[in-house]
Amino acid sequence: MKSTLFSTSSQARTDDLVTAAAWVETPLQLLSVLEAHHIGGFARHTRVLPRAGSTALVDTVAALTRIGLPDGLTVLPPEPTPSLYRTNADIWFVGDAFSGQVQRALLSGRTRDYVIVDDGLATIHLLRLLTRRTATPLERARVRSSPPRRALGLAAAVKLRAAARAGRLTVFTVLPLPDQLLRDAAAVGIRVVGHDFPWLRSLPGGSAPDEDRVVLGSAMVRDGLLHAEPYLAWVAGQAREEPVVYYPHRREDARTLEPLNADPRVRVVPQGLPAELALRGLGERHRVVSLPSTAVTSLRVLLGRHGVTVEAVPVPETWWTDQASPGLRAHLSTFVADQKDTP
Repeated sequence: MKSTLFSTSSQARTDDLVTAAAWVETPLQLLSVLEAHHIGGFARHTRVLPRAGSTALVDTVAALTRIGLPDGLTVLPPEPTPSLYRTNADIWFVGDAFSGQVQRALLSGRTRDYVIVDDGLATIHLLRLLTRRTATPLERARVRSSPPRRALGLAAAVKLRAAARAGRLTVFTVLPLPDQLLRDAAAVGIRVVGHDFPWLRSLPGGSAPDEDRVVLGSAMVRDGLLHAEPYLAWVAGQAREEPVVYYPHRREDARTLEPLNADPRVRVVPQGLPAELALRGLGERHRVVSLPSTAVTSLRVLLGRHGVTVEAVPVPETWWTDQASPGLRAHLSTFVADQKDTP
């Protein structure tokens, strides 16, 4: 079973007065909101509030503004809190349902329609929590919350599960979800809407690097999940085969970036735009290589029709640190799939 692309002809809203509010904390959340608005099935007027303090978000907003935002969508100046959720919008786009600020906003406002947009692997973790037999606190994977935060997470779960039962909760995702998870979501009233980045695909192609091989950076070293030495050796091995351009993850730090910048065989581009936006101009001569990540799925969706090979490399067991649980390792392995298996 696959998540199905939303049909605007049969389900799109027609009321010009329907409004939506979104607070986004990452470039992927922002792109997902733009795609949901572009499809036209949620709201005709959407206001997006970026979280303050994120250089990657500032750069992404600037690039998208230069390209031209979808009609009816406005991006506001960044703020440190989701103050936009205090307005009387009909729909809330939610990127990070594990955020304490978002959870408090959910509990302070009236029930409305909620649309969960992609936030990497957290999207699947959220769905699994919301579809359990009984309400479970919405807590991030690998995080031990304090009793007050667990209570807040439980109250937020109850609110979203009630919205699902009332037909007011949608998950908008590019990720291929397991069949059983889709069945579980339908059973509790969650509607899953799949998409293939129609707005991004409608844009003129961007520039392409001179190098044929593109390596996507990973934040798993910074997150304490991978040892740095084998990761850096893997990138160096890619560069021994042919010239490499390296696109860092927005959260990478000096542990990986300093050694890579010192390697003359690797051209490291500045951190900034998300891969989905920066690499949309790649062609059939290019090959993208990455450790398992959600970007593998999204780039296959975006670039597969242009003949671009997007390869996810499995992580050897010796690379993992003790902080990487068996469940996380198994989940990441789902992204190591042949390109033809990606919807």
